Amino acid sequence: MKLSLIIRGQHPAGADMRARLADDLALARRAEQLSYDGLVKGSHYSAYPFQAVQQVPFLAQVAALAPRLRLVCGLVLLPLHKPLDIAEQLATLDVMCGGKLVFGCGIGYRDVEFEAFGVPRGALGARFEEILLAVQRLWAEDFVDMQGNGFALAHANCSVKPVQAHVPVWIGANADVAIRRAARLGDCWYINPHNALVTIARQMEVYRRALDEYKKPFPSEMPMRREVFVARTRGEAIRLARPYLEAKYKAYRAWGQDKVMPQGDHFDHGFDDLLEDRFLLGAPTEVAGQLIALRDRLEVNHLVASLHWPGMPNSLALEQMQILAEEVMPAVRSA
Repeated sequence: MKLSLIIRGQHPAGADMRARLADDLALARRAEQLSYDGLVKGSHYSAYPFQAVQQVPFLAQVAALAPRLRLVCGLVLLPLHKPLDIAEQLATLDVMCGGKLVFGCGIGYRDVEFEAFGVPRGALGARFEEILLAVQRLWAEDFVDMQGNGFALAHANCSVKPVQAHVPVWIGANADVAIRRAARLGDCWYINPHNALVTIARQMEVYRRALDEYKKPFPSEMPMRREVFVARTRGEAIRLARPYLEAKYKAYRAWGQDKVMPQGDHFDHGFDDLLEDRFLLGAPTEVAGQLIALRDRLEVNHLVASLHWPGMPNSLALEQMQILAEEVMPAVRSA
């Protein structure tokens, strides 16, 4: 099982972002030292009550500071972008990291972002597909002629091409219709951290049936993002993680994240109910067992670990990274 670290870089309003950026980059350097496979950075705009630096410039700095790591965009909110711009930005990143970029992409869900970018709520799926096709054509072809909704490529040229002949495409999806889209268009479904595992188990069958329908094999790489915290006991893990995870999911409820989740799965729970079947929390042996079960049940073979949340001291996150790399993952890989 591969192990990557997601740095959301979400920090409380009013925090010194120069200091917090230094903290985030320290996590990236430590990931390389601990032989993590990749570094993932998400992207949101107008992210109150949090502050966060943006995805592409952050990953560019990581490429210089931790050159062994794969760089994973997790996720580019494609409907907010023009295809030529995002194609050149991501191709530049692939050059900077020596051909180790993963193009993770999704639709998004927040009205404040759609309205700020002038993107109508209607036909978001079609807009996503159109922009993804345009980006892939710009990377593969010398010149592209394509008329899109809100853009026109008139013999347009992507002035920098990716190093990779094919940049892997991970498609993030919460809803069943989006999971079918991931099967049709992506190299894999990038399994979200929000849905309960019972929901994801059902949706994996949706994904498998869609792969069969489109005559595509099950992916060789199956990534899943999860909130992770490891301590001496499960009770201690819950006690230490609780204040940071509670604050994060309170904000996500306010953002409307759970409004795009499948029916019956939402964040309108107390914390004790929320953590059941959703987070990986416990002693090293417990978390290792949870990961082995995910691998055996869902064929997940790449954990994208989220272990640093708004307001959490960087020292605690660094400690978590080491425990996960040195105590949990060896047990998973040897099982």
